[in-house]
Amino acid sequence: MATPALRRRSLLIPACAAVLATSLVACTHHKKAAAPASPSSSSSSSSSSSSPAPKKPAPVNPLTGVGAPPKTPVIAVKIDDTPPGRPQVGVDKADVIYVEEAEGGLTRLVAVFGTNKPVVGYVRSTRPSDPDLLLQYGKITLAASGGGHDALPLLDKSGLRGWIMDRAAPYYYRVYRPQSTYINVELNLAKVAANVHTPAPRSIGWTFSRSLTGLTSWKAPDIVTRVGSQTVEFRWYPSLHKYVRYIDGVAQRAADGKLIAMANVIVQKCRIVPHPQDTDVNGNPSQFTITTGTGVVSVFRDGRRIDGTWTRHRLAQGTTLTDAHGHVIPLSPGGTFVALVRTSVHTTGH
Repeated sequence: MATPALRRRSLLIPACAAVLATSLVACTHHKKAAAPASPSSSSSSSSSSSSPAPKKPAPVNPLTGVGAPPKTPVIAVKIDDTPPGRPQVGVDKADVIYVEEAEGGLTRLVAVFGTNKPVVGYVRSTRPSDPDLLLQYGKITLAASGGGHDALPLLDKSGLRGWIMDRAAPYYYRVYRPQSTYINVELNLAKVAANVHTPAPRSIGWTFSRSLTGLTSWKAPDIVTRVGSQTVEFRWYPSLHKYVRYIDGVAQRAADGKLIAMANVIVQKCRIVPHPQDTDVNGNPSQFTITTGTGVVSVFRDGRRIDGTWTRHRLAQGTTLTDAHGHVIPLSPGGTFVALVRTSVHTTGH
């Protein structure tokens, strides 16, 4: 005789079997009801799932448009640009070289190094308008031998990192030069870069392209302009695809014998005013170059000239270059000379 527990278990078995059978029927019915995927939808799904996502373009050096962005800090250096200061050291390795008016009609260079960190010379003093010019690069390092009157206080207030020899910054040294007993200061930028934490290169508003499609340009293998009282000249070398700097009819070479040449020349017309708070030993005031606002620009690349407008609204903003129709003027990939000239200066390019 079955016990009560055994009778309950025997009753559960048929019930469970019934539930299981019902479930199997439901599942079988569901499978039959599902419409098979069409070949086209299956192919489309497979294709979309297997297509790789488009790759983002690799970032490039924003100062030259060539190679990957440098990982070391940007360093700008004030360099002599008078006969006793030539041949200059390391300027052929700069990404950007500004030719600016100093005082007494003389010129100085502001050479910007992002890609390379060579030994450079011959280092001279900063001027009051240098921070305004360089803040478009971010709060980078500016190397100079010193600065008169209000030049260093303005540098300190700007947020740029001043690497100043007269303030005992290291890695400066003097070399023997028969051309001059005081224009002889060199600086090792590799050692400076290893000891500063200022920004790596960022865009300063320029774009780069190998093509000038859609822009009006004309041949300009020779460029002649003026900064201060100094004639500034460049000549196109097709074999190098660069403009070479000339002074008094002579191609300029750095101390290592290499031509001082860049892929681009920008002639940027600026308002330049006396700055009586900073004067030289002869009483000549520094000339303050205003690089914000807007003005006339001529861009030279590929042996051709494009005229247009430069625009920079704020100190922390880059400088854009556009043609008469508002189209961006791209630079050729490579380095750039920038001649900061007075608004009244005529530039020939023919």
